[in-house]
Amino acid sequence: MTTRKPAGSPTSSSQGSVLGWSLTVLLREWSARVEDASRDLPHGVRGYQVLSAVVHDAPPTQAALAARLGIDRTVMTYLLDKFEGCGLLERRQDPADRRVRRIVPTDHGRRVLGEVDARVAQAEDELLSNLPSEDRRVLLALLEHAATGAAPGEDRCAAVATSAGLAQEA
Repeated sequence: MTTRKPAGSPTSSSQGSVLGWSLTVLLREWSARVEDASRDLPHGVRGYQVLSAVVHDAPPTQAALAARLGIDRTVMTYLLDKFEGCGLLERRQDPADRRVRRIVPTDHGRRVLGEVDARVAQAEDELLSNLPSEDRRVLLALLEHAATGAAPGEDRCAAVATSAGLAQEA
């Protein structure tokens, strides 16, 4: 791994916490780039989190999805209405309980998410482009390990939604 320090970068003794500064800058830049990458989705990053949760997990109920992402249930209704209107997902009756509606992605929704996921991956690559590929791989593995250790069992999608300021917005 590269040990050389970039010119002008802060040090613990002269600038305070390198970790805090580094994570803040990276999160700010990551958030802006993901917002740009998801601009075509209804509600931008919030929409990306909703569609991602619906595609990558077992079909959630509307209430469970709202709770998972920290979005008010009434706001979730409007979000899902918009997504359904765009043909990205459907509400389907749960065969085990007729009172429950499952949120299911459409084929179109899966394709759209695949496109947005590719743009997000490209944005992440660009964000870390000043690192050699091996350093990038190691950094991501270490960050994942540290985050998992700091918050074992935390729902990744909900954590991102909360950090990006998407939870409990009206």
